[in-house]
Amino acid sequence: MRYLLLILATFMLPACSQPTPVLEQIKQSGELLVITRNSATTYYEGADGFTGLEYDLVQLFAKELGVTARFIVPDSFTEILPAISRKEAHLAAAGLTVTKARESLVRFGPAYQEITQQLIYRAGTYRPRKITDIIGGVLEVIAGSSHEEELNKLKQQYPDLEWEARDDVESEELLYLLKEQVIDYTIADSNEAALNQRYYPELKPAMDLTAPQPLAWAFPHSEDPSLYNAALAFFEKIKKDGSLKQLIERHYGHVEKLNFVDKRTFKRHIASRLPKYKALFKKAAQEHDLDWKLLAAIGYQESHWNPKAKSPTGVRGIMMLTQATAKQLGIKSRLDPAESIFGGARYIRIVERKIPERVENPDRLWMALAGYNIGFGHLEDARILTQKNGGNPDKWADIKQTLPLLHKKKWYKKTRHGYARGREAVSYVDSIRSYYDILVWLEKQNNREPEIEDPAPLNIAPAVL
Repeated sequence: MRYLLLILATFMLPACSQPTPVLEQIKQSGELLVITRNSATTYYEGADGFTGLEYDLVQLFAKELGVTARFIVPDSFTEILPAISRKEAHLAAAGLTVTKARESLVRFGPAYQEITQQLIYRAGTYRPRKITDIIGGVLEVIAGSSHEEELNKLKQQYPDLEWEARDDVESEELLYLLKEQVIDYTIADSNEAALNQRYYPELKPAMDLTAPQPLAWAFPHSEDPSLYNAALAFFEKIKKDGSLKQLIERHYGHVEKLNFVDKRTFKRHIASRLPKYKALFKKAAQEHDLDWKLLAAIGYQESHWNPKAKSPTGVRGIMMLTQATAKQLGIKSRLDPAESIFGGARYIRIVERKIPERVENPDRLWMALAGYNIGFGHLEDARILTQKNGGNPDKWADIKQTLPLLHKKKWYKKTRHGYARGREAVSYVDSIRSYYDILVWLEKQNNREPEIEDPAPLNIAPAVL
């Protein structure tokens, strides 16, 4: 009996000393530690608090786990993967490209987005057509990045290829240096390049250096797969229910709308035309609890801030109001800038209040703008069609796919209000989003009026938020 008890105790001892699974530790502590980096594609402080695709994804994951996310931003990119391999955080959500070299350090979760690495140059200078064209030029990249990894591969084939790898900057800073012609070239992921082209229209991709590559979260190599498995289930869920698609649309759905000429013309008009009407936009926005930059972006999309603008269909003025809308709003002259701007702000609110209260921002805002453009009736038609087609009528990402169907007889004959230029409404909203982002960025860069606290950019329906 004594020997039997000894044998049982020997087998029971490992079971009693098993460590608590990391997922359970996170839930007990109530905190998920996440390493990230400051950039427009990952995590940054916007006008309405922290935002970025990685930030939003992590917040969703933390909510799924019932914990709070705490973000850690190291001093340089090179610290991210080593810190994860040392288990100094639970995961890294930093726009990380999956590569074979990195897989030896960390374990990557499921891909949620694809990018290509692009060689970026400045318009007006020589455009490289092949990698040897940049030899002799000044090329800078981020140290420890997948860009440096790709260059190391290329150097085996092109020994004269040289570059400087920096650990004291982020990708956006290198793009700024390129814009200022301090350097000749840099490498950026295609999503970063697209976002930053709104602000630096001079910057162009010369060529793709890679095939599409996946982005994924990084986890420590571990015999305990509990957190990793939870992440697998999370991404499977948000892919299936459309949440991932909606988040990507929120952050990237409008970035390629404006071309080089659009952006340059807009910046020129900001200097030459906006000052005349800025005070009116601010006053009207304040009166109707809107962000003045949003109202100004709508006005620019409508008329390029031309108070005498007129379309072939008869809409007129800065906010391009129809005669019927002007009559409804009590506007005497659509060509009067003040009446037009105040009327436009009031009409946006009228459209927005018709949208069901359950629809949250920013989807509520984009729908209100679409309704402003094509009429609320057509917006409702699109929402009904979206639901019939299995989409979510309360999400702009799904409405955006349905609106273009309203110009096809197969679809509009099923609606109450019939034919509509739904594709133009989508383009309209995307353009306004781009113009708005540029106005926000320019005001932040120039620090024009630091004493003014602007309302949150998506605060079109405070009662819903």
